[in-house]
Amino acid sequence: MLIPQKRAQGIVVDLSLVIACYNDGSYLENSICEIERVLKQIRYSYELILIDDCSPDGSAVQVERAAAGRQHARLVLHSQNVGRGGTVTEGMKLARGTYVGFLDIDLEVHCRYIPSMLLALENGHDGATAYRVYNIGWNLDTYFRNILSVSYRQLVRRILKLPYRDTETGFKFFQREKILPILDKLHSPGWFWDTEIMARCHYHGLSIKEIPALFIRRWDKPSTVQPLRDSLIYVRELSAFRKQLRKEGLL
Repeated sequence: MLIPQKRAQGIVVDLSLVIACYNDGSYLENSICEIERVLKQIRYSYELILIDDCSPDGSAVQVERAAAGRQHARLVLHSQNVGRGGTVTEGMKLARGTYVGFLDIDLEVHCRYIPSMLLALENGHDGATAYRVYNIGWNLDTYFRNILSVSYRQLVRRILKLPYRDTETGFKFFQREKILPILDKLHSPGWFWDTEIMARCHYHGLSIKEIPALFIRRWDKPSTVQPLRDSLIYVRELSAFRKQLRKEGLL
């Protein structure tokens, strides 16, 4: 059983969970209820930091409704789109917990893995992330997306010389005091943020534990990802990031 440690001065809760929302209104409430069900099974106090990143489909209404009905929820509404990475960074800086984490609210990596992440932090790791194991099935589009994702993982490990198997997972938890200095070093406001934060953690000596987690793609939600276009953008950002790391003497 997870038993929270004594809180440091100024800490309000044990866990701050950042939920960055963008066009997620149709399944937001169900996902939050599932998250709360998992969190109630462990002895942690928590807060939910709900941030709508100027969703064009009107999801902000659902986000407001979800926050209004929960005393442990905090709400941020963007008037302009910031990007996923920038949104998560903002949420982490607002966090008041001993631990801070975020997960993609579509729950393609299910929230049942949260206790495993927290246990890793309790055991002394500075961070814990999900290493996605794919349930590929026979869908051609899923197979193609997964091939691109795995190829990108291998490219990242080779170019940035990282020990991690999955840098881009949307399921990351950290010791708040350890990750705050790293957040100030991040530059990407978009999807490359995931790779950047993992690389920064590694080069600054943080201990990160990867935990295998089943990834099941949802087909009841529209995807904002365009695989080929986004892969080319990733490669371009990866090249620029490598140059930056070399300039800083970290690579």
